[in-house]
Amino acid sequence: MVKTRVVLVGFGSVGKEVICSVNDAPDMEMAGIIVRKPDKMESIKTETGLPVAMDITRLENVNVAILAIPSRSVPVVAPTLLEQGISTVDCYDIHGESLLDLYSVLEESAVKGGVAAMTGAGWDPGTDSIFRGVFELIAPKGITYTNFGPGISMGHTVAIKKIPGVKDAISLTLPIGHGLHKRAVYVVLKEGFDINDIRRRIFEDEYFQKDNTTVEPVEEIDSILDLGHGVRMERKGASGKTYNQRMSFEMTVMNPAATAQVMVSAARGVVRQKPGCYTLLDIPIADCLPGDHKSILKRLV
Repeated sequence: MVKTRVVLVGFGSVGKEVICSVNDAPDMEMAGIIVRKPDKMESIKTETGLPVAMDITRLENVNVAILAIPSRSVPVVAPTLLEQGISTVDCYDIHGESLLDLYSVLEESAVKGGVAAMTGAGWDPGTDSIFRGVFELIAPKGITYTNFGPGISMGHTVAIKKIPGVKDAISLTLPIGHGLHKRAVYVVLKEGFDINDIRRRIFEDEYFQKDNTTVEPVEEIDSILDLGHGVRMERKGASGKTYNQRMSFEMTVMNPAATAQVMVSAARGVVRQKPGCYTLLDIPIADCLPGDHKSILKRLV
């Protein structure tokens, strides 16, 4: 079997889980890791035993790059890789127009490079998007409520940590119900910075503008750190003229591991697509699963 060779871009909590998921896949193998800081290269190489570079051209026979990096870095990093002829997978998690704008950018770069890009391939957007689509397939008219948490939101947490004056932080998503949420943010300040200024910056960030958010200063994060998260989606709608159709989906996960596994499965799927940009809604689920097509159908249909 010729295995799909994967390069990891980024080496945070999600990136480390990506390596575990690739190593566990029967049809994939790690080609190496791309980092941006040269002082990290030796320690990561020692920890993982994998080739580590700052330039992807120094790694051999790369088929797909998994971008385990902050969402706001994806529009900078992904187009270059795509135009070099390397497929990409990201877990961009800013919903709405922002994701659609990125989709258009990646579409152009992917076509230029003759490869495919997969964007928003986490669990929301990502696998939750698939379930929302299935709900509407069953009941086209109605409302779907997506309730997250309680748990850590990695995208929100990373956004806070980028704010000047923040030494450490965590953003917890607390479900209120019917698709409404509260964000509980805890911040460790650097010396000389004002919590009121940090609050203002957080409230102005698009990650937090739609939800009720509280920001509290703390001495340290470790005592409240929990990488678990979850989601419950519910839909009440109509199938044709039949009303009161109800359905739900619920899961509780360790956030970095779930995100990483979805990205690895998406990497399997993206290399099977024609040049262009895709989300998990755009391609057959079977393309993201290992094994031959008939065996997958026999097992799941």
